[in-house]
Amino acid sequence: MPFRDRDDAGRRLADALGAYAGEAAVVYALPRGGVPVAAHIAERLKAPLDLVLVRKIGVPYQPELAMGALADGGAPIIVRNEDVIAAAEVTESVFQAVCARERAEIERRREAYLGGRARPDPAGKLAVVVDDGVATGATTRAALRAVRALHPRKLILAIPVAPTDALAALRREADAIVCLEHYRDFGAIGFFYENFHQVDDEEVIAVLDRFTPLS
Repeated sequence: MPFRDRDDAGRRLADALGAYAGEAAVVYALPRGGVPVAAHIAERLKAPLDLVLVRKIGVPYQPELAMGALADGGAPIIVRNEDVIAAAEVTESVFQAVCARERAEIERRREAYLGGRARPDPAGKLAVVVDDGVATGATTRAALRAVRALHPRKLILAIPVAPTDALAALRREADAIVCLEHYRDFGAIGFFYENFHQVDDEEVIAVLDRFTPLS
């Protein structure tokens, strides 16, 4: 079992990113599971912690299967898994309906987590995008594109664990990837943690309060 919990994964990722300490940086977590991981990296880099809000666009009758992902940005960024859409025989109207539902959830989370907080500007700085792992890669691609649109000097993806084949596609989206473990036979992210508890809104807000208190 590679990781005891998200704190263990975050500390190990922070060690792996130690060479970037001292650079002007912003750390972006994918909520909710990426937040406790990213907190350790932000502490190590002495960087502000922000969120990149992303939602999986799940097949209606199999929500865990991603037919795409939606990221919050200046304009919503949509990543489509066309092979899944075709195989699941999902019509465009159904796809857009699921997008609308997930966009509403992003808006709820933006208000719950970030309303009243100052947002750091990553332009010309190092941006580190963090999650607790990668599954299909759809949400991660959307997150990277959303942060890339903010014009960081360098974009790094930092993740504890991922499928080997997903990493190959993600290398086209990030300038560098720090991934501690990758496997061809993957399964689910939770298989690689002893404790993979559900992170709730209160835990996300408590972590953010340590870095960016409400004004």
